[in-house]
Order: sequence, then structure tokens, then C-alpha cells
Amino acid sequence: MRETAPVRGHLPDENPGFVGRRTELERISAALAEHRLVTVTGVGGVGKTRLALRAAHLTADRYPDGAWWTDLTPLDGDRLLVALVADSVDLSDHTPGMATTGLCHRLAEDRLLLVLDSCEHLAEPCARLVAELLAAAPGLTVLATSRRPLGVEGERIVALDPLPPAGGDALELLRRAAGEEFTAAGPAGEICVRLEGIPLALELAAAQIRLQGAEAVRDQLGTRFDAPPSARFELLAHTERVWPSRHQTLRAAIGWSHELSAPLERLLWARLSVFRGPFDLASATAVCIGGPLNRATLPGALDGLVRASVVRPPDAGGRLRMLDTIRAYGATWLDRTGETGTVADRHAAHFQGLARRGEAEWHGARQLSWYRTVDAHHTDLRTALDRLLRTDPDAALDLIGSVAFAWSCRGRLREARDGLEQALLLSGARGRTRARALWALGVTLVLQGESGPAQEVSERCAREARYTEYTAYTGEAADGGRAGHHGRPGDLTLDAAALAGLLALTTGRPMAASVVVGHVLDAARGGPADSAARLRCHLVQVFALTGLGRIGEARDRALALRTVCEELDEHWTRTALEYQLALTGLLEGDPATAAGHARAMLEGTRGLGASLGVALGLDVLATALAAAGDGERAADVSGTGEAYWRSTGQPRRGLPGLRALHEKYTDTARATIGEPAYEEIFVRALTGLPQDGLDRALRGPRRT
Repeated sequence: MRETAPVRGHLPDENPGFVGRRTELERISAALAEHRLVTVTGVGGVGKTRLALRAAHLTADRYPDGAWWTDLTPLDGDRLLVALVADSVDLSDHTPGMATTGLCHRLAEDRLLLVLDSCEHLAEPCARLVAELLAAAPGLTVLATSRRPLGVEGERIVALDPLPPAGGDALELLRRAAGEEFTAAGPAGEICVRLEGIPLALELAAAQIRLQGAEAVRDQLGTRFDAPPSARFELLAHTERVWPSRHQTLRAAIGWSHELSAPLERLLWARLSVFRGPFDLASATAVCIGGPLNRATLPGALDGLVRASVVRPPDAGGRLRMLDTIRAYGATWLDRTGETGTVADRHAAHFQGLARRGEAEWHGARQLSWYRTVDAHHTDLRTALDRLLRTDPDAALDLIGSVAFAWSCRGRLREARDGLEQALLLSGARGRTRARALWALGVTLVLQGESGPAQEVSERCAREARYTEYTAYTGEAADGGRAGHHGRPGDLTLDAAALAGLLALTTGRPMAASVVVGHVLDAARGGPADSAARLRCHLVQVFALTGLGRIGEARDRALALRTVCEELDEHWTRTALEYQLALTGLLEGDPATAAGHARAMLEGTRGLGASLGVALGLDVLATALAAAGDGERAADVSGTGEAYWRSTGQPRRGLPGLRALHEKYTDTARATIGEPAYEEIFVRALTGLPQDGLDRALRGPRRT
């Protein structure tokens, strides 16, 4: 087999404890060479994920457009299946329409490997999606893992058995996991046989070996596994379609680990099962305390679960996780304690609070930190939203209204829109919560290019803002609308005006944008540093001045506003201002200054993970380089920009003034270096690694 090599795409790092499976790897490699869908089947804990990841790393260099990994375990339904797959292939889908359309378009001309891990709980939706993608993308190959086949025509099944119990690989896995040397003739060999070579069961046994020694573990397994089934551990109730007898062995091994855990550890294990994604100590504490589990006892119980390999050790960011099979066992026990609903509600309330704090910290020095926190907890925020949509739609509206703007900035427009539309439909809440959600939905629609629906939502947002702030001012209601003194417009009206202005800008009406935000800012008073809403209105005003041809005034205001952002340590608006300053530099005939601001914008958008922002920034940088006469670098940056535009699912777009300049100077660059040379450089950048192209684009003098 080939060694791994850097390739385009995204695959998680491999587990350093991978052992054996040479024959299985060769079978998968051969199957991938001949079939477009290969499914690795087997019981939970048999090593499907680890094997698929290893196979993907080893075969990735066959696929010019990369190997891409999608973990489906966070999903408990198919509503966000397409969004998750799109996100995993770096498609920050900004397009409206059917969810699969953008994904099919993204993959249509690529030759890539898509790995779908843990399909069993979504087998039928996965089958439909895979069939549609394979039909739309002739160069696509799919490697799936599932406890049962997907049933798609042309599927090649590779059934995965446990490691040979009496073989060297099972013993080697146990040795590595336990950190001890063993011989096949000793108790370790007996453990491998008792656990039938199932990798997850061996890892759980290794954790107990570290705590008790191999002989004690062998004796415990002998006592339990020789007993009749009725005397063994409680097993999960659901049936398996693949190797049910062997899966009973795994369940018994998990049950054995459960029995060996201290009472507080068992309680924590059950409660942690509500987390669908990685979690940190703070979140575990907030969700799982109660009764004997408190702030003093929980850290020790969590350490015990880590030592027992029930919870994976923390990663570099301090986040822990449970494997899906172990999480499912804990969920069964949680249900038996009668706490499922209570803990799920506590989980939802915690992440609603986290979303609120993230929104409150948006305007200021902790913006980037909270943006990344919201991104890191994305899976559990979605889980909390789904729970609240069923149990408390008003709280769901509050949660999604708090995070939707951050999701949209990150390119998760479909998820933001879906959550907002559902919550707005189900919730009857009025006031600030509704106005904020309408504003976030309007921004999402603008970014998707849906100006018609955005206009309707913008008008609803303005009405809700006026209603909220008027009733708050007159004393008829007090729901946090934050009306200004003496009935002046508050933040809700300011944001409604910013949304209307943004919509006007993107539809070529800079005068309308200037009038709407100018009128509200004049009435509201206060400075741009006073709130995020005021800052957004001032930003719209700067872009409107540029669109009206008042370039000098726009530049001066942008520089002053950038200083405010730097004092606040605010990132999002500052990045948008760098884009505007790059545009004014071009309009004033200063391409060097424009290029410096474009690079500053790109640094900011890369930090925010905003593909659309990167695409826009690369366009303005390519235009500046072409205007400066550097045709070769302009072609390289423009090709990289096209790759990022394709990752958004949209054709190139931007402010009308920039589009005209881009076309003008691109034609000049083509003429300067010659059409063949320009196309060769452009295509090389387009088909190369986008991150490498972005790194090349960022090399150059900084702005001043």
C-alpha cells in the first residue's frame, strides 16, 4: 500500500493506534478502483470508521479534487443531512433553491472521494442522496460506513469482521491501548479471545488493565461471560441486522465497563449522552450537575470516565467526546432513570444561554473568541434548537436569532435560514426576539441573492422594531427592545435600517441605502462605538457614499470607522471596511494601496472562515494587481478566487462598481501577458489547493 501524502480535501488525523487490517485495506482499495460506491459494513465497535479513514488517507492521491470526510453521527434526523455534507466539502452554499442542487453543482465536474461515516441511522436518506450525487457527478466516488448496506444500485459491500481473536493484531491493539507488553500465552491472550477481537471492546478492556492489571480483567471477563445471558449485563434493546451475537459481546463489554464505573461515573455517563458533538468541562458541568453530581464531584467522575476510555481524552482545545456506540448505551440508561427529558431540557437551556452570551459579546473585544466558540459548539447548538422547536418555540426563536448571523458569516446559510423560518412560524413571540430573528433572516436572504423575499422580511423587521421600541417607550411593554431616550430609534430600528440599506446596496440603489440609514442615524444620535447596530448602519453609509461616487468622503469615513473598530477589537466590520478601502483605492487610481487593504480583508475573512468574504477579497486583490500591471499574479489570484466562488455555489458577484473594474483590468492583464499565458496561470490556480493560492495571494506589503 502507498504511504499517505498531502492532498487536496479534508480528512481527520488518523488514530496512531491503528493495527493490522492489511487484507481489508487491500480489498477496499481494489473496490474503490472499480466501483463508485463502496460500503464498509459491520457491528458497532468493529473498527469501520478507523478502517475507512485509513483507506481514505492511503487512496486520497487517486482523486485530483481530494478526499473529504463527513461524520454523520451528530445528526438525529435527515433535515440537515445535505447541509452537513455540503459543509464537509467546503461548500458554503449561498444559493437558494433545493438543498441538493448546490451540492450536485459543486461536485459535478470534480473527481473526488467523499467518505460518509456512520450512515446506519440515516440509511434511507443517505441512499437517496448518494444516488442523486452519483448521477450528477460522474467523477465522484463514495466510501461509506454503516452497520447495514445502503442498498444503492452498484454498491460494493466490504463486510468487516473483528480482528482474529487469537491472532497477533488483537494482542497488538490491546498492548498499544494498555501501554504494556503481553504474551499470547498469558491473560492478555485470553482477554482477546473472550472479547472476540472486537476493537472497541479491547480498548475498554485495556483501560481496565491500566487500572487493575491483566489478570484481574481476565478473571472478571471469565466470570461474566461464562454466565448465562440472564446473569450478564443489561444490553441495549435495539436489534442489529449484522452479526447480532457478536454485537452482544460488545454490549456486554460496554456493560462490564459500566458496572466497573463508580455510581457517580455511571450517572455522568448517562447524562453526557445528550451531547451530540464534542463538549468541554464547562458545558458538561452546566448540563450534568444535579443530585450527587455537583461542581465539586463532577470533575473527578469525568476523569474516571476518561481513564476507563468511556470518554475520549480532551483534544488541544480541551474538548472531549464519546463514541456513538458508548453514547447510545448511556442514553439507554438515562432513559431508564427517567431523566431523558429533564437533561435534554437542561442541555437546550445551556446552549440557549451560550448563544445569548455569544450575541452579547459580538460588539467588542471578545467577538472573535465567541464566534469561534459558537462554531465549536455548532452540533450541540443545532441539537438544542431541534429540542426547543418541539418543546419551546419561543426559546427556539431566541436561540436561532442569537446565532444565525454568526452561522451566515460562516457560510451556513441554509441552516440559518431553515432554523429561522421554522422558529418564526412556530413561535408567537413578539418584540426584540422576533425583530432580531427577522433581521438575521433578512441578512441571510440577501447573502443568498434572494432580493424579493429579503424585501418582504426587511419590511416585517422594520414594523416589528417600531412596535417593540414604541411599546417599550410608552410603557405598554418592556421586553428588551432598548428604545432610545425620548422615543428615539433604538438598536432594533437601527438594525432594520441597516438591513434595508444592505438590500438597497446589493440591488444597485446606493442613494436609497444612504437615505434610509442616514435618516435613522440622525434621529438616534450616539456614535458608532455605542452598539453593533449603530456600527452596521455607519458601515452601510460608507458603502453608499462609494456607490454615489463620493469617494474621498467614503475613504475618510471608512478610515475613521476602522479606527473605532480597532479600538473595540471588532473584526467583522473592520474586515468589511478593508474591502471598501480597497475599492476606493482602485477608484482613486492607487492600486498599491488597494492591494494592501485587500490583503488585510483576506486575513480577516480567513480568520472568520468566511468563504464568500475570501472570494470577494480575492476579486478586489486580483483587480488591484491587474491595475498595477502585474498580470501574472493577477491571473493567479483570479484563478484562486474562482475556486472560492465555486465553494459558495454562486457565480462571481459583488458591488456593481467592482465588477466593472474587475472586467476592465482583467482584459488589460490578458492583453499584457497574452491570453494563453493568462489562461494557463488561471487554470493552474483554479485546480490547485485553494489554501495554497490564498497563501500566495497574502504575500505582499501590508496596508497602512
